Amino acid sequence: MARIASSGAYVPLYRLSRQQIGDAWGIPAVPGERAVANADEDSLTMAVAAGLDCLVGIDASTIDGLFFATTTAPYNEKQSAGVIAAALDMRRDINTADFTGSLRAATTAMRAAMDAVDSGSAKNVLVVAADCRLGEPESMFEQLLGDGAGAVLVSKDGPVAIQGAYSLAGEQVGAWRRAEDRYVRSFESKVETQYGYATSAVAAGKALMEKQGVTAEGIAKAVITASDPRSYVAVGKALGFQPAQLQDTLFLSVGSSGAALALMMLAGALEQAKAGERIFLLNHGDGADALLLEMSDVIPEAAGRKGLIGHLFQKRQLPSYTAYAHFRHLTDREQPPAAGSPVTYWRDAAQELNFLGARCKSCGVVQYPPPRVCAECRTKDSFENVKLPRKGTVYTYTLDHLSGGQYLNVPIPRLVIDLDGGGRVFLEMTDGDPNEVKIGLPVEILFRRLHEGANFHNYYWKCRPLPQASS
Repeated sequence: MARIASSGAYVPLYRLSRQQIGDAWGIPAVPGERAVANADEDSLTMAVAAGLDCLVGIDASTIDGLFFATTTAPYNEKQSAGVIAAALDMRRDINTADFTGSLRAATTAMRAAMDAVDSGSAKNVLVVAADCRLGEPESMFEQLLGDGAGAVLVSKDGPVAIQGAYSLAGEQVGAWRRAEDRYVRSFESKVETQYGYATSAVAAGKALMEKQGVTAEGIAKAVITASDPRSYVAVGKALGFQPAQLQDTLFLSVGSSGAALALMMLAGALEQAKAGERIFLLNHGDGADALLLEMSDVIPEAAGRKGLIGHLFQKRQLPSYTAYAHFRHLTDREQPPAAGSPVTYWRDAAQELNFLGARCKSCGVVQYPPPRVCAECRTKDSFENVKLPRKGTVYTYTLDHLSGGQYLNVPIPRLVIDLDGGGRVFLEMTDGDPNEVKIGLPVEILFRRLHEGANFHNYYWKCRPLPQASS
C-alpha cells in the first residue's frame, strides 16, 4: 500500500487585493486577496519551491521519480519535470513525467505515483503541482484565480496510508484554454457547476465511500477542490459532510490555483491532522479523483519546512493593479532581445540548475562557480562537487540602474552572498525593496526565470530577504 511520507507547499510572496482589481476597472470586487507570482516566477519555479519545502530533511538521492502536474507548463514541447529534478539535485536515473491538460492533473499524477510504489518499480516518487493561470483583464477570472504550488512524497514508507482511490473520467463542461488562447475561458457558471463539476465530484465521492465502507461521520477532514468559493459546500453537503469538516479552499487568501489547489489544500490538512484521523480528498477536472487517507501518525516536523501555513503568513502587498499588470506582461513594451546559448546551458547545467559548487580537496574552501585552480591554496584540478546551501547573508552589494541596455528608475540589487556553511555567490535580488538591502542582511536562495534568450526559458538562482511573517 502506497503511503505519503511528506508534504510541502509554496505561495508567492506577493498578494493583490481584489478590491484593487475592481477599482482598476470600476467593477464590483469579491472579498479577499489573490496570490501573485513575481515576474520571474512561473509554474516550474514554483514547483521547485514546493518540492524543496516537501524534501526538507529528506535526501534527494533517495527519490526514484518526479511527476509534475500543471496546466501552464512553460513549454508545449519540452519536459519540465526534468528541469525540476535537476534543480532539486536528484539522481539522473529516475523516472520523470509531466501531467497536464486538466485541473485534476495533480491527483492523476498521484495515482501514477501510487501505482509505481505499489508495483515495486519505485520506493519514493515526488509529485509536485503548480499553476500560474491568467484571467482576462476586467473579468471575474482575474479576481478568482491565484498562483501557487503543492507537493507530496508518495512512498513505500510514511505516516499517511492511502487506503483507497476512485477515478471518474468523462467530458466535463467547464473551464478550458485552447493552444492559441492566453486567458482561461468558460461557459455560464451555473451550467458548468451543475452539469460538469458537481455531477462528477459527487459521483466519484460516493463511489469511493461505498468502495471503502466509510461515511462522512468517520472522516475528520474533507479536502474538496472547486473553482469558486461556494460550489464545494454543495458537493460536501451531498456527500454528508458538515461545514466544519471542509478544508479551507484558500479562496480568500490565495485564489483558485488550478492543478496545484488539491495538493496545497492537502498540505494544509496534513499539517493539522492528528494520528488516527481520516482525510478525504476529492479533486475535479474533466471527471474527478477521490482518495481516502488515514493518519497512522503525524508527518514529522522538520526545521526549515514552511508548509502551507508558513507560506500564507509571509506576504507582501502589491501597491497597485499596475504592478500586477507588469508582472503578467499585460503592459509590455518592446525589449531588446536577451542573449542565450544552448552550448553554455548544457555545459554549465550542474552549476546553473543543480546549484553545485566545488570544495577544494586540499584546503576545504568552497567556491562557486567551480574553478580549476583554488583561489585559496592554488591547488589545481583537485575539487569535489558540493551542494550549495540555500541561505546566507549579504557580504556586499551594488544597486544597478542599468540592465539589458536600459536605464531603470528602480535599481536591481546585485548581491555577494556568504552562504551558511561556506561558499560565496553573486546573485540578483528578487521579491525585495532595494532600500532594505544592507550588509549582513539574511537572504534565501530561490530558483527563478532569468530571461528568454534564444526563445528559450533560461532559469537560474536568485535571492530574496528572508520574509517576515505578517497577518
